[in-house]
Amino acid sequence: MAELRAQQLAMARYLRDPATQQPPAGVERRRLQVYETLIYNNIEGFISGGFPVLRRLYADAAWHRLVRAFIDGHRCHTPYFLEISQEFVRFLLERSCPHPDDPPFIAELAHYEWVELALTVAEDDIPPEAGGDPMSSPLTLSPLAWPLAYAYPVHQIGVDFRPTEPGDPVYLVVYRDRGDAVQFMALNAATARLLELVRERGPEPGAALLQALAAELSLPEDTVSGFGAAQLADFVARGILVTH
Repeated sequence: MAELRAQQLAMARYLRDPATQQPPAGVERRRLQVYETLIYNNIEGFISGGFPVLRRLYADAAWHRLVRAFIDGHRCHTPYFLEISQEFVRFLLERSCPHPDDPPFIAELAHYEWVELALTVAEDDIPPEAGGDPMSSPLTLSPLAWPLAYAYPVHQIGVDFRPTEPGDPVYLVVYRDRGDAVQFMALNAATARLLELVRERGPEPGAALLQALAAELSLPEDTVSGFGAAQLADFVARGILVTH
């Protein structure tokens, strides 16, 4: 058993980094090539498919260098292929020495793209809508609505827009609607905080939530209720909030 384990570890080291690691003894080179190609292409395919915007920002050589760094340098916490994307985000968030080819927003953009994928495959359902007035009905945040904050405008990044420095905080809510389509909505600081209050305090009527928001912002309650009532109704219509 010890010999078998040693051979398995040697094979794993080689498949992670065939450019620098010695191949395991006694395995035909042709067979090694089959395993090497299969492992790399499967992992690279999942990552490319899960992060299409990020992939388009890289030249081929730089992209494959990044994937190789992930395969060789990251120890996954799950054996499931469907969770490779989440492991790739962990790799980007935890590594201490990014490559000069990597844009400064790489981890945030990857996280944003992963959220879209995670919501697409999530098994949760939006609770049935009670149909009450959001101002008087208790509200909860849909399990398929994720309020997010980034330093970069990740929803706008693409080949023609690559910010080099962080700016003002960017608030978004990414959600899966009742038609099972993943959507996003840009927020301002106040509406982002409103969703956080729902998550922290719900189920609670919208009027009470807006009262709490007004107190935090040191604004008159009438002023906050004026825009807040319409905003809550919009959140409910989109399936971001649910009345009970």
